[in-house]
Amino acid sequence: MEPLLSLTLPMMRTQPSHFEQGGWMNNMSIPLITAEELRQRIKDGDSILILDVRNEEDYTDWKIEGGNVESVNIPYFEFLDDENAADDRLAENTEVITVCAKGGSSQYVAEILQNKGYKVKSLEGGMKAWSQVYDDTLVFKGNRMKLFQVIRPAKGCLSYLIASNGEGTVVDPGRHIDVYLEMAQRENVQITHILDSHVHADHISGGPALSEKTGAIYYINTSDLQGNPPFSYKPLEKTNHISFGDVEVEVLALQTPGHTPGSVSFLINKKFLLSGDTIFVGGLGRPDLGGKAQEWAEMLYKTVFNQIKNLPDDVLVLPAHYADISEINEHGIVGAQLGEIRSSNQAMQTKEQKAFTEIVSSAAATETPPNFETIVAINRGEKQVDEAEATELEIGPNRCAVHHHG
Repeated sequence: MEPLLSLTLPMMRTQPSHFEQGGWMNNMSIPLITAEELRQRIKDGDSILILDVRNEEDYTDWKIEGGNVESVNIPYFEFLDDENAADDRLAENTEVITVCAKGGSSQYVAEILQNKGYKVKSLEGGMKAWSQVYDDTLVFKGNRMKLFQVIRPAKGCLSYLIASNGEGTVVDPGRHIDVYLEMAQRENVQITHILDSHVHADHISGGPALSEKTGAIYYINTSDLQGNPPFSYKPLEKTNHISFGDVEVEVLALQTPGHTPGSVSFLINKKFLLSGDTIFVGGLGRPDLGGKAQEWAEMLYKTVFNQIKNLPDDVLVLPAHYADISEINEHGIVGAQLGEIRSSNQAMQTKEQKAFTEIVSSAAATETPPNFETIVAINRGEKQVDEAEATELEIGPNRCAVHHHG
């Protein structure tokens, strides 16, 4: 369960199924750019011009963003009617990257633009490929610990690797576990602990698979599982603290229910709060996805004004999601000091419980994460899917935060 974003990309309006199955898909005259190459260019600060040819609804819901990205939406079917549809929207001396759902329609549009003299590339695999891209940024480096934030830009998902003295702990991992294995190898650490802050609703957790691959202990709160899952885990509600690497590195589990009943946050060395989906840079976790908005909102109130009440303002909050690129700071990190969040968030300034729960409950009454019931069932171990199904289930943004600034 996570901040606000949407679902599997609907099919294009017209008849281009043959484009996806061997027509324009195989046109080797159109240069392609991979999702990973595009991610690196965005990270490097290159000026990027994207022509997204999906329909307007899909584009508005979910698109490629970045501080150095200019994005234009002209639906594919407009080019079927008029090959000059982009002439007054694109600068001729700028490279254009065309994007669609899976990569076929964007190649068709790319060929039109290429024939008109544009320098153009098509995103290979389209938004489906973009949905599987990850990147990591160093948040903190000390004598005894490194803390990395792993961002999945297409979904706004955030996970973490904490490295200390040859050991590593992964928090809220996505399902593409090779990302964390490669990071661990790069940092010369063995992954020994894996923590899920709650049962996620917008993406499939990599926790059980990463645990099986590495032999690391997997931790989650039993109350979020609702049964006996087919994977082994250690219950967070029975875990007061987790030590690894240097003895000074301690992970304290804080019961922070409200987004889910079993939500937990992790306080690292009393300086970093890995808050899961309880507290975001721009809001709080939505309490309505279990169908008990009022009850869970009351839990969230107690979390905000009891459990984290005594945490100092200078604690850095590092959430499991972000909802808007404005939450990414100049260092490429999604995070803010707890005092800043307290002062800017209307609900956190509302100390009267009834008013708080009304604000949170009403703000949460928005579109739910796509496929969230199926994804929750997978994360509880109640359902199994193959790689293709998992990719389709995860396509689109997330919607698990409640944003309300004062």
